[in-house]
Amino acid sequence: MYRSQEDAMQAFDFAPLYRATVGFDRIANLMDRALSADVAQPTYPPYNIERTAEDAYRISIAVAGFSSDELSVEVKEGGLVVSAKRSAEADPKTYLHRGIATRAFERRFTLADHMRVTGAVHENGMLSIDLVRETPEALKPRRIEIGQGQGQVEALEARSVALNA
Repeated sequence: MYRSQEDAMQAFDFAPLYRATVGFDRIANLMDRALSADVAQPTYPPYNIERTAEDAYRISIAVAGFSSDELSVEVKEGGLVVSAKRSAEADPKTYLHRGIATRAFERRFTLADHMRVTGAVHENGMLSIDLVRETPEALKPRRIEIGQGQGQVEALEARSVALNA
C-alpha cells in the first residue's frame, strides 16, 4: 500500500489514456510531468497568479534586488520562462546580514493553448506578466440556423447525392 496520498498520485499509470485517445498527448504529458515532478519544488522567488478578468491573468514575481536588465521573460515550447542572472558587482560588499536573496533563478510556467503574453512590467521589486486567452473564432460557440419546411431537407439530400456520385 502507499505511504501517503502523494505516493499514490505519483504511481498513477497513464498508459490506458495513451492507448484509448488520439491527439491528447500534450495533456497526458502535462499530467505526467506534474505528478512525477520532484516533491521539493523550488520556492524562490515567490510568486502569485491572479485572474484579472474572465480570460486575463497576471503572474507577479517578487524580484527584489534585480534590475530590469537582469531579468528575462520568454515564451517558448508552450511555456513561459522567467529567469534572472545577477550581473557581477564592481565593488564586492561586506554584509553583516544578507537577507535579500539575489541568486540567479529560472521559473517555468506551462501555458494552456491560446494563451498569449501581452506584456511585462518591472516596478517596485515586482515583475508583473500579463496574459490573455484568445480563443480562435473557429473554436468559439456558434449558433446554427434551423430551417423550416421541406426545402432545407431536399437541399441537403441533393447535396448528399452529388457528393456520393
